[in-house]
Amino acid sequence: MANLGARINDVSSNQVEIPVHCDGVEPKPSEESNIDYSQRAQWLRAAVLGANDGLVSVASLMMGVGAVKQDISAMLVAGFAGLVAGACSMAIGEFVSVYTQYDIEMTQLKREREANNNGGVNGEPQREKLPNPFQAALASALAFSIGALVPMLAAVFIRSHKIRMGVVVAAVSLALLVFGGLGAVLGKTPVMRSCLRVLIGGWMAMAVTFGLTKLIGSAQL
Repeated sequence: MANLGARINDVSSNQVEIPVHCDGVEPKPSEESNIDYSQRAQWLRAAVLGANDGLVSVASLMMGVGAVKQDISAMLVAGFAGLVAGACSMAIGEFVSVYTQYDIEMTQLKREREANNNGGVNGEPQREKLPNPFQAALASALAFSIGALVPMLAAVFIRSHKIRMGVVVAAVSLALLVFGGLGAVLGKTPVMRSCLRVLIGGWMAMAVTFGLTKLIGSAQL
């Protein structure tokens, strides 16, 4: 009996506990861990860059025209021309740039498959992570147009020249803060630093454009 009890105790001490998940379902990773920030950056970079460019370039263009002309029509026509030209330029430039990156990464993937003798392996998962030139071009053009509309809408209903110029600067400053904060939140970067960076850069662009155009206009060159 003593030997039997010792044998039973020995077996119980060597038991191994096997974890069993409820309902046989593996715990799923959190939704936050499934986010691919590198893939998100492809369209986020193009969208934020386009919006900031639309805000700053069209607002600076309107401020430059407003420095020498008080006519609201001249400012709006200049802003519209800047919107169309800028959106087309952003889309074409982004398409060419991202397509070049796409070709480089596709060539690298082919080299790696050939080196590993995996030419027959399905490469769709790798393809999905590659940059999309059409997506980047569309995001840039749309974001530029949205950003460019802000100074135009701010100026269209105001007849007083001085008030119009001040409202344009205020509207653009607020929009720059919003776009800078949105890009920081989506990209998980410091919000305050991003907002200040785009705001100060926008102020500098508008101030330089206004000052140089005013100087040239005063010299009557």
